[in-house]
Amino acid sequence: MNPGVELRDYNREAWNRQVAKGDRWTLPVGPEVIAAARRGEWSVVLTPRKPVPRAWFGDLTAKDVLGLASAGGQQGPVLAAAGARVTVFDNSPSQLDQDRKVAEREGLSIRLVEGDMRDLSVFADESFDLIFHPCSNSFVDDVRPVWREAFRVLRPGGVLLSGLSNPVTFLFDPELEKQGVLQLKYRMPYSDLTSLTDEERRRYTDAGEPLCVAHSLEDQLGGQLEVGFLLAGFYEDKHVEGDRLSEYLPGLFFGTRALKPSKGGAP
Repeated sequence: MNPGVELRDYNREAWNRQVAKGDRWTLPVGPEVIAAARRGEWSVVLTPRKPVPRAWFGDLTAKDVLGLASAGGQQGPVLAAAGARVTVFDNSPSQLDQDRKVAEREGLSIRLVEGDMRDLSVFADESFDLIFHPCSNSFVDDVRPVWREAFRVLRPGGVLLSGLSNPVTFLFDPELEKQGVLQLKYRMPYSDLTSLTDEERRRYTDAGEPLCVAHSLEDQLGGQLEVGFLLAGFYEDKHVEGDRLSEYLPGLFFGTRALKPSKGGAP
């Protein structure tokens, strides 16, 4: 089987299971969050903890925004309540249902589309003003098609906001990390499909957890530049509280703001 197809199909069902388990990234925002967003008081995250700078969005009023692999009833409804015309695109039907529930509860208009983040052929060229893509591209085997498709569906002058995972987080022995010991075990290129033994992989598959791929910074940052984006913003973020590696390396996740040049060539 094609490893990319196998990973996509497995992760679709894995994220459906995460919804049933109540994973933190599957919990829809409450009415109070939507009410505040309608008053102009809102924030969203691309990475685990740090809010995205509001200046990175500009005025969202009537802008066409694509939530790329960002379902779960969290960011999309907030951006819709802030005035954007939002489309949420995701691989997991159950995650999309979380956005549907918030939209119906709050009277928000959100378009929901199921699909593979590497293939946005359902959308015409230059369909969106802004793409919001949180830390999710580690759930596909190749990130470069994500950047190509994002560039294509953005209008000239459009903005891509992305959350990226530092590949170093995948290289340590996870069992020793639980004991507070940081010991290198794996090498790049890293994939849960090919770098782990069957027994190691069962740590995740037996629990119904998604499988991941560690994309190099060349593929994540260089890949954006290669398709024509101009990087205009960058920040680092830590993991959740209690993560041992975060005590030594705060940049376990990155937020990037990239611009598609206007027709004249300038941002």
